[in-house]
Amino acid sequence: MIEKETYIDLLKKVLLDYHRTGMEYKPLRTFDHHWKTRLLKLLDKYLRTKGFAVVRQNTYARPEDYLRKWGPAQAETMIGLRRMDNIEHCVREIASNNIEWDLIECGVWRGGATIFMKALVDELELDKTVWVADSFAGLPKPQGEFEKDDHHYIFYEMIVPLETVKENFAKYGLLDEGVKFLKGWFKDTLPTAPFEKLALLRADGDMYSYTQDILKNLYPKLSVGGFCIIDDYGQILNCRKAVDDYRREHGITDKIIPIDGEGVYWKKS
Repeated sequence: MIEKETYIDLLKKVLLDYHRTGMEYKPLRTFDHHWKTRLLKLLDKYLRTKGFAVVRQNTYARPEDYLRKWGPAQAETMIGLRRMDNIEHCVREIASNNIEWDLIECGVWRGGATIFMKALVDELELDKTVWVADSFAGLPKPQGEFEKDDHHYIFYEMIVPLETVKENFAKYGLLDEGVKFLKGWFKDTLPTAPFEKLALLRADGDMYSYTQDILKNLYPKLSVGGFCIIDDYGQILNCRKAVDDYRREHGITDKIIPIDGEGVYWKKS
């Protein structure tokens, strides 16, 4: 007998537009240094200023191969099923262990991961606020020499207005007083974020400086027993360096656990 899927199981797949998984087109891999790829990356950088992009075909043959959906036309999130499962695992652990305070994602795109967090909070009847932090205007320009080749700021597909994210919450019946929005660059909004502690910190800052802004301002507020999730640790070298630098500087030795080859997380001890 096939086990029926729950509301939570179905919601995560709808947010991913999972039922349309198949032939997709994804950006060039930033860690591929073949000369042809370098030329295509230069072309991509130019085309993005004109509203276009260079992409490559990416075929997923089986659902178990499916890690991430790149730039989906309809989905509210592109983080993939395993990272959605990870959010569910962390929230259920937080509920089981009575870890205090709120949940936040920094860098939300269309809001899918935070919509899912809110659904879990409601399903488990947790007294927690879900914080949705983003510029809602894309990513910032490179900060200094270290980031000079980072051109995330011209990834215009990353720009999703606050009103659109709110509408996405509303269409799932999840926009209420338990959702709070922090609009602006992280360096401006996170130092004065109006909460004392966090049970879950999910960072999707892509860039070195943006990821550092998240960790410097919010990791000290993460409760013992809470979870820190880093979305692009296995994919974007600048993101990984930002995390590794912060952990080394602050003596953090909690084991980093891979999720799907790209995302990672750890439990704060």
